[in-house]
Amino acid sequence: MVEDIKALGNRRYRISSAAADQDPVAVHAFLTRCYWSEGISLALVQQAMQHSLCFALRCSEGGAAEQVVGFARVISDRATFAYLCDVYVLEAHRGQGLGDWLIATLLQHPELQGLRRFQLITRDAHALYQRHGFKPLAAPDRGMEISRPGLYLQPAA
Repeated sequence: MVEDIKALGNRRYRISSAAADQDPVAVHAFLTRCYWSEGISLALVQQAMQHSLCFALRCSEGGAAEQVVGFARVISDRATFAYLCDVYVLEAHRGQGLGDWLIATLLQHPELQGLRRFQLITRDAHALYQRHGFKPLAAPDRGMEISRPGLYLQPAA
């Protein structure tokens, strides 16, 4: 488990990889409106989180209960390869370096050290990831994918 704490004004932020700190309902609420997972079901989010290394960015303000305000999920064999996905910080908490802190914290996780390859796909956050060592694919012509945009918007079979 990784945990890190930061105070910004009257807000206290905490990043945790502990299963007990994850909140699939909060993550689902955000992911359903993201370009990469629009319409995803809660059951699918729960399944994905169960089989991944997850990092919750939680916030408490003025003694109120903590709420999930950011998240990142890593799919990995924890030996050779990892894929970073579902990264977000809620709009009301952006602009304070929390995304940078979240990425830096997850990259330090003991089970993600010594990996041969760590990948991600982003439409608009290249600068964030570049600050943490991510670069464009060295040989994009070698990469292949099966892509099914809008899959979660289709009725279940």
